[in-house]
Amino acid sequence: MNREKNLQQLQEKTKVWDIAVIGGGASGLGVALDAVSRGLSVVLVDKADFAKGTSSRSTKLLHGGVRYLAQGQISLVFEALKERGLLLKNAPHLSQNQSFLIPIYSWWDRIQYSIGLKLYDWMAGRLSLGPSKFIPKKQALLRIPTLQPTGLKGAVTYQDGQFDDARLAIHLAQTADDLGACLLNYTKVTGLTKDSQGKISGLTVRDLNAKKSYSLLAKMVVNATGVFADKILQLDNPSAPKTIQPSQGIHLVLDLSFLGGEDALMIPKTKDGRVLFGVPWHNKLLLGTTDTIREKAKLEPKALEKEIDFVLETAGAYLTKKPERKDVKAVFAGLRPLARPEEGSTKTKEISRSHKIICSPSGLVSLTGGKWTTFRKMGEDTLNYFTQITGQSVSASTSATQKIHGFSKKTPSGHWAVYGTDAKKIKALANQQPELKECIHPHYPAILAEVVWACQHEMALTLEDVLSRRIRLLILDTAAALSSAEKVAQLMATTLQKDEAWVQTELTNFKKIAEKYLISMH
Repeated sequence: MNREKNLQQLQEKTKVWDIAVIGGGASGLGVALDAVSRGLSVVLVDKADFAKGTSSRSTKLLHGGVRYLAQGQISLVFEALKERGLLLKNAPHLSQNQSFLIPIYSWWDRIQYSIGLKLYDWMAGRLSLGPSKFIPKKQALLRIPTLQPTGLKGAVTYQDGQFDDARLAIHLAQTADDLGACLLNYTKVTGLTKDSQGKISGLTVRDLNAKKSYSLLAKMVVNATGVFADKILQLDNPSAPKTIQPSQGIHLVLDLSFLGGEDALMIPKTKDGRVLFGVPWHNKLLLGTTDTIREKAKLEPKALEKEIDFVLETAGAYLTKKPERKDVKAVFAGLRPLARPEEGSTKTKEISRSHKIICSPSGLVSLTGGKWTTFRKMGEDTLNYFTQITGQSVSASTSATQKIHGFSKKTPSGHWAVYGTDAKKIKALANQQPELKECIHPHYPAILAEVVWACQHEMALTLEDVLSRRIRLLILDTAAALSSAEKVAQLMATTLQKDEAWVQTELTNFKKIAEKYLISMH
């Protein structure tokens, strides 16, 4: 991806794009991917970085939605299981199979979860990742040695998918770019343009990097801005009702020793009625999540103290090695863009997890709600409105068989896996410049060549882009990211031809953001 090259495409004033997408998270990238798979011309803009918001702050699970079964949302489970299967097939470098254990402390729970998961297995059909089964106590403790043994009857095991969310977003952007789409981060929508009938005909955008504005013409404009969808709806119609209810979920990151094995832990019932996951990810343990209604959408939300306490307490009740605040390497918060319930209910469990597509009278198409697992289907469903909006026919979607950038049948080992076929190119870069073989931080495998690659090929513009979403150090170990910041900023400045003042500004901005990922010791 070359940002300068993509910016040049905006200068063609007479060009009419088939689709203009606002938002570069899971939903927007799903739309862009599906549109290019149908041979349409696509421009996508995001006011920040790709997946800067919610899309880089998930539980990193590609799940069929075990908990949706309990809510009777059968069609959502079927859809998610199918999409999980497709992603594991199309992006094996970014997704894999993960085994889960549900500890059983009463025989009634055994019956309940065994039946539920057998149904889940059956629904997955040939896309199943392996059957669920009950294992006795001894076996359960071999797999997760730190499980609370008192009263433990055994565990039910099942399989689900896991992925790297921000890396998938970057690779989706690269896939769409490879297929001819024009994608730009740090490009803000400043207005929607309309024709004499009041129908949307395009948008005005501003490149926040070079401080330059552009006008774009488009046959269909898609609002895929997640928790910020209402802002674009109000840009179209100032009296538009609110459609989004932000709900905050947090994750704590700890050493993997708190589980002591490779299996993930699912705690099926917490006191707020949700499930809590303990998931191995990049050699760390992710604990989460919560479900806290927030009124205001923020790009950089902060975990609430009560959420941190809740996750620590809930996990501590199931583990012999009880996590404390001092053990937390990082905490991160994300906002789910849940579709606001019409009746005014605020119980987040009751708010649908399925996606909604809203067509405004102006022709603006808004994609709201949804989740990472079904990003491709959300894109396909949105593009099915193209004929209705434009009056033009469109080819059938081929995104279900589209291999994601970096695809390889043989995934590189270790931390290189997420790059797929790009890993070879990054290693070649390090061989040409041996100083780039140095690790960013002595305790982590990422090397300096990855920083250069992120700037040259993955549109990274800021220190946070690199340390949070290209290399996941900020959310794996915030202190390690802070101590590496200067080294990375200096290398970025050389690569992007920036001066020392830029380095200092970046360091200041990064420290400000990183503070939100550190946990207070009270």
